[in-house]
Amino acid sequence: QVQLVEYGGGLVQAGGSLRLSCLVAGGTFSRLAVGWFRQAPGKEREFVATIDRSSYTTYIGDSVKGRFTIARDNANNTVYLQMNDLKPEDTAVYHCAADPAVITDARFVKSWGQGTLDTVSS
Repeated sequence: QVQLVEYGGGLVQAGGSLRLSCLVAGGTFSRLAVGWFRQAPGKEREFVATIDRSSYTTYIGDSVKGRFTIARDNANNTVYLQMNDLKPEDTAVYHCAADPAVITDARFVKSWGQGTLDTVSS
């Protein structure tokens, strides 16, 4: 059973940066693609970014492209989401997700973290 724990959420002003961490336990980290989705109040869960098992390929959602990057540290079973130039519309609960395959559709994710709230003030 894969367990995912997110860290690093909080309150930041528009234009600022945050880095989220996702610690993965209970599975073979090197065999998992790990990514991030977010959900704002009253909205569908939205794909943000994901990184494949080899770390060679990353996928970034259109709404955050050019501002967010994703990276993984296989030695520490952790995936990072670096968020720069944050905007109020980035305010959401950010969830970590893991699966053997790269997934950009929330409907197919098998393992979720509990989420961390990021609030961007204007």
